[in-house]
Amino acid sequence: MAGHNKWSKIKRAKGALDVKRGKLFSRLSKEISIAVKLGGGNPAFNPRLRAAVASARNQSMPNDNIDRAMKRGAGELDSQPVEEIVYEGYAPGGVALMIEAATDNRNRTAADIRSAMAKNHGSLGVPGCVAYMFHRKGQLILPAAALTEEELFEIAIDAGAEDVTCEDEQHVITTPPDQLYHVAEALKASGHDPEQQKLTFVPENTVAVSNDDIARQVLRLCDALDDVDDVMSVHANFDISEDVLAKLDAA
Repeated sequence: MAGHNKWSKIKRAKGALDVKRGKLFSRLSKEISIAVKLGGGNPAFNPRLRAAVASARNQSMPNDNIDRAMKRGAGELDSQPVEEIVYEGYAPGGVALMIEAATDNRNRTAADIRSAMAKNHGSLGVPGCVAYMFHRKGQLILPAAALTEEELFEIAIDAGAEDVTCEDEQHVITTPPDQLYHVAEALKASGHDPEQQKLTFVPENTVAVSNDDIARQVLRLCDALDDVDDVMSVHANFDISEDVLAKLDAA
C-alpha cells in the first residue's frame, strides 16, 4: 500500500485541500446529509453521522449549517436529495482514478467531471474499469506528536485496525471499512482525537511516474477534479518520487 496517501500529502503541501471555506462547508454538509440518509439522524446510533458532525465542528462550521444538513438528509427540507456516486477513469501515464462525488444532480456532476478530464489529458471510464485495483478502507490520521507509534499501535490494533504507519509528522491508521468508527472511538477513549477519519480507496499496487511532464499532467488533473464542486475525494494509484516532485516545485 506504499504511496496510497501520496495525493493527500501533496494536496496538504500545496495548500490545495479545501482552501476555500465555502467548498469545505459544502463538502461537510453533504457528508452529514448522506450520513443521515443512510443511517438516521441520531448521532448516538449513527457513527458516520457522529464523525461527520465532529469534523464539521472541528472546522468551526455554524450549528445552523449542521442542522440544515441533517434536515436535508432526513428529507425535511424542500430540496433534491444528495446521493453518493463513484466515477472511475484514467490520468496520463496509465494512472487509475477513483473519484467520489456527492450530488443532487447526476447530469451536472458527470458533465463537470468529464470536462475536467477532457481539459487535462484524462479519460472517464465505465463503472468497474479501475475499481478492481483499489480496496475500500478506513483511514484515521493523528499528529505524530500525540503519542508514540508503539503506543498508537497497541491501541489501534487492539481495536481492530489493520496497520499503523508514521509518515512525516503524522500517524496514519488503516482499518477495515466496518471498523473505522470503532477504532476512532477507541482512540478518543484513550484521550487522542483523530484529526481526520474517513473511508478511502487504497490501491493494491501503484504506478511509478518518473517523467516530469507526465507527473505534472497527473497532478494538474487531480487538482482540476478536486476543484469540481460536487467532488468529495480523488484517489489515485500514482507514485511520484520526491525528486520529481522537487523538480516540479522548483519549476
